Amino acid sequence: MWRLSGFADEIDPDLGVQAETLLALGVGHLEFRAAWGKNVLALDDEEIDRAGRLLGEAGIAVSSIASPVGKSGITEPFEPHLEAFARAMEVAGRLGAPFIRIFSFYIPAGDDPAAHREAVLERLGTLVEEARGRGVTLLHENEKGIYGDTPARCHDLLSAIDDPTLRAAWDPANFVQVGVRPFDEGWEMLRPYVDYLHVKDARLGTGEVTVAGAGDGQWPETLAAMRADGWQGFCSLEPHLALAGERSGFSGPDLFRQATEAFVALLDEHDIAHDAGGPPPGER
Repeated sequence: MWRLSGFADEIDPDLGVQAETLLALGVGHLEFRAAWGKNVLALDDEEIDRAGRLLGEAGIAVSSIASPVGKSGITEPFEPHLEAFARAMEVAGRLGAPFIRIFSFYIPAGDDPAAHREAVLERLGTLVEEARGRGVTLLHENEKGIYGDTPARCHDLLSAIDDPTLRAAWDPANFVQVGVRPFDEGWEMLRPYVDYLHVKDARLGTGEVTVAGAGDGQWPETLAAMRADGWQGFCSLEPHLALAGERSGFSGPDLFRQATEAFVALLDEHDIAHDAGGPPPGER
C-alpha cells in the first residue's frame, strides 16, 4: 500500500494545527521535523511525550524522524552528529517511527567529491552500525551539495555499505536541482534501494520548486514504473512552495493542500491505491 505522509511543519509551527490540517487532507502520517518552533531533536522528553499524545489522539502515526544528521560539512567534527543520531534513535523509539532520515555531508565548494568518499563512507558506516538491530531503517536523502546528490554517488554509497539498515529516500526535485533528469538518469540505478518518497518537483535551469508533476522531476514516468514493479511505501509531502531553505522549507496550509491534491491526482491517474493509514485514536 502507498501511504501518505508529510513534513507538516511546512503547514504551521504548532503541532496541533499540523495534525488538524493533515487529517483534513486525508494524510494519516507525519514526517516529524519540527514542532512548536523547535527541531524534533531539540524537543525534550516532556515535549516528545506531549507530541506523542497529541498525534495518538488525532490518529496520526510518525512515518519518519526527519533528522538533520549529516547535513553539515564533511570537514566539520563528527561527534555532534553521533550525539544527535543517538537522540534521533531514542525519539524514533518513543514515537514508533520506522525510519530516520540522514544525509551524506556537504562537500566543500570546488572540491572533488571523490576526495571525501572514504570519510563519508566511514561516517555513514558508523551510523549504520549504531542503528543495526534497533528496529529502525536509515533513509539517505539526495540533498543538493552533499556527497550523495547525484544518482551515481547515491548508488556508490548504498552499494558500498550494502546493508538493509540503509536505504534511499527518492527526492526527484533535489535531483533536478543538480541538473539531473531523475527517471532517465537515476531510477534504474537506484530502484533496488528506494523505500520512501519525498514528494516535490522542480524545474531544470531555475531550480524553482513546484507541485509534483508541474516540474522536470518526471513523476509520471517514475510512478508508472513503480506501479509496474509493485512498489509500496510512504510518500511524504515536502512542498517547499513558499520557502525552500537549506535547513527546512515552508508552504502554509493552502499551498500544502495544493501540493497534496496534485500528488493524489497523479496517483489516481496511474490507478495507484493509496491509504492515509494512521492508526485509530488510542491504538498507537
